[in-house]
Amino acid sequence: MELSYWEIKTWLSRLDYCIVGSGITGLSCALELRQRHPDARILVLERGVFPQGASTKNAGFACFGSLTEILSDLQTHSEQEVMELVSDRWSGIQLLRSRLGDMAMGYRQWGGYEVFLDGETRSLERCRDEMGRINALLYPVFGQDAFRPAENSFGFRGVLPTLLLNPLEGQIDTGRTMEALLDKVRRQENPVMIVNGVRLEGYEDGDLGVRVQTSHFEFRAARLLIATNGFAAELDPLPVLPARAQVVVTEPIPGLALKGTFHLEEGYYYFRNIGDRVLLGGGRNLDKAGETTTEFGQTALIQDRLATLLEEVIAPGRPLQIAHRWSGIMGVGPQKRPVVKRLSENVACGVRLGGMGVAIGSHVGRQLALLAGREPI
Repeated sequence: MELSYWEIKTWLSRLDYCIVGSGITGLSCALELRQRHPDARILVLERGVFPQGASTKNAGFACFGSLTEILSDLQTHSEQEVMELVSDRWSGIQLLRSRLGDMAMGYRQWGGYEVFLDGETRSLERCRDEMGRINALLYPVFGQDAFRPAENSFGFRGVLPTLLLNPLEGQIDTGRTMEALLDKVRRQENPVMIVNGVRLEGYEDGDLGVRVQTSHFEFRAARLLIATNGFAAELDPLPVLPARAQVVVTEPIPGLALKGTFHLEEGYYYFRNIGDRVLLGGGRNLDKAGETTTEFGQTALIQDRLATLLEEVIAPGRPLQIAHRWSGIMGVGPQKRPVVKRLSENVACGVRLGGMGVAIGSHVGRQLALLAGREPI
């Protein structure tokens, strides 16, 4: 791509920080850097027209882990690691709320429920047996019990009568949240520059800073900060894999009683209301190999399962029509803790958000900014 003198001078010269990814993590990193370094020149690169990946494609769950998911995590993580991870998610959503305000985010703390299908009696019994221990483990994070039993008052069919409620879980309007975050970044006294439609293809760290190679041009920056989450493994051999999440939203359903966020099967399925619509996503567990991809799209296997859950469990006997289908790309790995580390002297990353980007993204962005510092990393 041929660049003019003006383009180079305005956007690509004397860069102190180049952040790759304009999702929650990348923009939170930019805000933190701007607060700490008011005069720094900061450029954010984004591969998509909108923030690609998951930040504009997520389900809008401000969640911290269902009880079955936490119990599953305790099989591969210590209690201290799990508590710290939940704490980071909780502090991340509080940071995002404090920056943007609940009204701008469309934040509603209507609680999160775990739903158990008929045949999952043993799973529910295990949760009830372990609930006291997990509440005690997480009490230092929330200052109250995180989980308690609740009744199925939502008209679900084919589920056990007892649900598990986390009253602290909330939901957001994903579009409004990202619009507010982008607006805040651009309205700084010294605005952060954002360039869309540019993909990072490689970099070389050296004595003169980082030579950044993109799909359109090359330039240098003093520090390069990678916040591309599920796409990170395309750049470095990091312990993070892409994980596609398929999502559907129905047309409005008159008289819909659903209000809150809901989890099924250790969080592999999740649904919520958007006004009088139902959003339902998940199903990656049906084909983990096939869904380990950075390609957007839907598959018949998962779409059929989502349709069955809608028609037979979530809104039985109601006329349903799908209004929207899409997919997002998350970053997962063998451990749930995000990868925030230096990759070389002047390059660092903040990736692997484990499907909890809404909650933990702001925290990871702040940690990435702190790791970068003013001087070369």
